[in-house]
Amino acid sequence: MGQMVYSFDEAYEASLKYFEGDELAAKVWVNKYALKDAAGNIYEQSPVDMHWRLANEIARIEKKYENPLSAQELYDLFDRFKYIVPQGSPMTGIGNNHQIASLSNCFVIGMDGPADSYGAIIHVDEEQVQLMKRRGGVGHDLSHIRPKGSPVKNSALTSTGLVPFMERYSNSTREVAQDGRRGALMLSVSIKHPDAESFIDAKMEQGKVTGANVSVKIDDDFMRSVVDKTIYTQQYPVNSSNPVFVKDINAEALWKKIVHNAWRSAEPGVLFWDTIIRESVPDCYADLGFRTVSTNPCGEIPLCPYDSCRLLAINLYSYVVNPFKEDAYFDFDLFKKHVELAQRIMDDIIDLESEKIDSILDKINSDPELEEVKAVERHLWEKIRTKTLQGRRTGVGITAEGDMIAAMGLRYGTEEATAFAEEVQRTLALAAYRSSVNMAKERGPFQIYDSEKEKNNPFINRLASAEPDLYTDMVKYGRRNIACLTIAPTGTTSLMTQSTSGIEPVFMPVYKRRRKVNPNDVQVKVDFVDENGDSWEEYIVFHHKFVTWMEAKGYPTAKKYTNEEIDNMVAESPYYKATSNDVDWLQKVKMQGRMQKWVDHSISVTVNLPADASEELVNTLYIEAWKSGCKGCTIYRDGSRAGVLIAATDNNKEKKEEECGECYERPAIVQRRPKELEADVIRFQNNKDKWIAFIGLLDGRPYEIFTGIADDEEGLLLPKNVNQGLIIKRVEESGEKSYDFQFKNKRGYKTTIEGLDSKFNPEFWNYAKLISGVLRYGMPIDQVIKLVQGLDLDSEKINTWKNGVERALKKYLPNGSEVKGQKCPVCEQETLIYQEGCLKCTNCGASKCG
Repeated sequence: MGQMVYSFDEAYEASLKYFEGDELAAKVWVNKYALKDAAGNIYEQSPVDMHWRLANEIARIEKKYENPLSAQELYDLFDRFKYIVPQGSPMTGIGNNHQIASLSNCFVIGMDGPADSYGAIIHVDEEQVQLMKRRGGVGHDLSHIRPKGSPVKNSALTSTGLVPFMERYSNSTREVAQDGRRGALMLSVSIKHPDAESFIDAKMEQGKVTGANVSVKIDDDFMRSVVDKTIYTQQYPVNSSNPVFVKDINAEALWKKIVHNAWRSAEPGVLFWDTIIRESVPDCYADLGFRTVSTNPCGEIPLCPYDSCRLLAINLYSYVVNPFKEDAYFDFDLFKKHVELAQRIMDDIIDLESEKIDSILDKINSDPELEEVKAVERHLWEKIRTKTLQGRRTGVGITAEGDMIAAMGLRYGTEEATAFAEEVQRTLALAAYRSSVNMAKERGPFQIYDSEKEKNNPFINRLASAEPDLYTDMVKYGRRNIACLTIAPTGTTSLMTQSTSGIEPVFMPVYKRRRKVNPNDVQVKVDFVDENGDSWEEYIVFHHKFVTWMEAKGYPTAKKYTNEEIDNMVAESPYYKATSNDVDWLQKVKMQGRMQKWVDHSISVTVNLPADASEELVNTLYIEAWKSGCKGCTIYRDGSRAGVLIAATDNNKEKKEEECGECYERPAIVQRRPKELEADVIRFQNNKDKWIAFIGLLDGRPYEIFTGIADDEEGLLLPKNVNQGLIIKRVEESGEKSYDFQFKNKRGYKTTIEGLDSKFNPEFWNYAKLISGVLRYGMPIDQVIKLVQGLDLDSEKINTWKNGVERALKKYLPNGSEVKGQKCPVCEQETLIYQEGCLKCTNCGASKCG
């Protein structure tokens, strides 16, 4: 008997009921996490089915070992996303036999030996693409590439340096990421590399390196040179005792550039590399292939080449008993029990990952390509399989830390709150490592465990001081996993827990007719008084966690409040002055440093600053992060993405932000449409309908649009490989205008589809003429998109068309353009930007295409 297939509506309605009316959570689950095949058939009706899928698969692995957990026990941990939440790749891939993909969220790649040749560079490029096509985020380091001007033994005579290869890898990411596939890339370089400054500047140039995050690996010597205002020496090779190229630089001047660029554009990120290596447990095995070289795109998993990591989060809010009440307390006993189980589940997932890799290898072996074509991909996955089983690396993390602190009656940013958060993380670390040691007794340690290699590691010694018996057992029995912990951005899975992913705003006033974020949010009337003393009734939406606090304190949620009453109530709550923009940023950095001592990998966190924050503040925060023991730091200043990458003039000179208030130049108005326009073809799918858009371009900017259902019966016989062509305007003898689409086929012959304007529903055509009109007269693309979003249409079909137009136009937004007036559905911050036509949150890293 085959699996039950559900329509989108059936799955959505069941999920809506599961999430108690939360439309956003229901849509996200159906679109991203429900079991599907390549044709889009949905095989799960709600998260109940998904959690049983996960529980049954992990229980199958558990039966291989002593004292197995049952499927029911596992389901109870997953149910309602209350306690343990596997992250995106495991949640999508476990038990999914319809797609051949890895369970790992992130990978790092890199050659084991010398890699400064075109062959090695292109080899890494191919490996990057092969991983991204299976949903993996990828990081790799460029410090091995010769600096610009170095001699090479080919016809070029000298090296081009790092930047052209940054562009190569970035473009590959953009290519793979088309049509909704995932593509996330981290490029890093050592500050010691002579081309470090060019690397830092690369993303400031318009249109360059738009498909990668970039971070600089900064060593302690450089930071001391910055603080002491001394000279710093760069060299190549960066780790050589006998370098072939040496350059002395002003460390303070280069540091100011890093700070300025971070202030201006939120990049580069900073990796405090000596701290990472010094604290890294896997680097105790560097001589056995576990030398850390880079991080994943979000920066929370430093990895050696060909290692990977799967992620899982524990919902901290669920361990607060009597939340927001006077007698609230944290159930440490239940928490420790669940952490030990979470670590065990993560180890089971490694076995499941091994099965997935075997499936990938079987797929490669059965492919019809020549052996020489398949060799690179096969060898890549063989190396990943070896590293996965050698170290059995895991990534147990947390979510809802901000809610936990507030539910305990603490205010984020205070010493009391920081000390409590540190104690929770310390408890988590000890329980996870205790679980790994217990598994070593039952299942055996990871293949290369050697207590002698680890005896001087600061993190291991910290565990030994906190719990000597744990260390004694570790030396005796070994440990199942080479490293266990991380704190990653929990992305869209935070929607499932209905909790914030960390230190984010939880009280949120929302005015006018804004749709409630969550059905448990409460809308109340208030007497609003403006600065002129005029008053009127207005609505405010209270976040559901704030409502929980109100109920705990006895405040009625159906009452009409005055503005003053609301101000007083909010000021009394634990969320007051606890949002991203309110907190003491220095305290946030110090808290990260204190928690980092109990995380063996790293912590992904962004310090969010207001638009008027100074470069000096950014400088202070970075230096404090280094002194506090942080392994990395990313700083985002509100508005820093907009206006940085301005379109170049005809003379190819960049316009500076202060010279232009827009994120692109206003186009010249062309009164008479040219006879021919270059055109892009964009295909997309809404539900089961396949749509197509033809975008006429003038000087690379959208000028007109034709779109509708891609119906072969209507004569739209367009090969799938056709993405570009010409839209040609014809005027009949009667004076009637018509538009044709012309393209070249594979043999180079021109093919014309006549009457493009008549191929679609007439209603679509009328709306398209309206949109084309505002495009032709220079309305900024983001405003055109707002116009389309605001169309009030009463037909489901025309609304689907409207969504398609919006998706098509987003492609032409400049990367980094801010989304004004819209909050991230995950962290609820107004920190969304457009990246390759997708929405990306610069605060928590969540992304959404379409």
